[in-house]
Amino acid sequence: QVQLVESGGGLVQPGGSLRLSCAATGGTLMRYNMGWFRQAPGKEREFVSAIHWFGRNIVYADSVKGRFTISRDTAKNTVYLQMNSLKPEDTAVYYCAADQSLVLTKDPTYDYWGQGTQVTVSS
Repeated sequence: QVQLVESGGGLVQPGGSLRLSCAATGGTLMRYNMGWFRQAPGKEREFVSAIHWFGRNIVYADSVKGRFTISRDTAKNTVYLQMNSLKPEDTAVYYCAADQSLVLTKDPTYDYWGQGTQVTVSS
């Protein structure tokens, strides 16, 4: 069974950058679509970005398009989320997830989830 561990969260000022990592153990991520979701206090979990297992199809939420970049390193079995120009409204717990579906989805129906990493954007 795949286990996912996020890292890289923290406190950053508005306009700053962070890079989140999601490392997998217990299996290879080569055949999984990978997604990033986030959940702010009192709000539902929302889609941020996803990348197809083959790496050629990538989607972003409109709220992060042009600021966030998702990528994957198959050799390191790790997925990244580079976050630039961060805003206070990006504050949330960020989760990575792995999905065995053939189709890339924005729905939080992924098969495996990490525990999350806190991102706080504040001056």
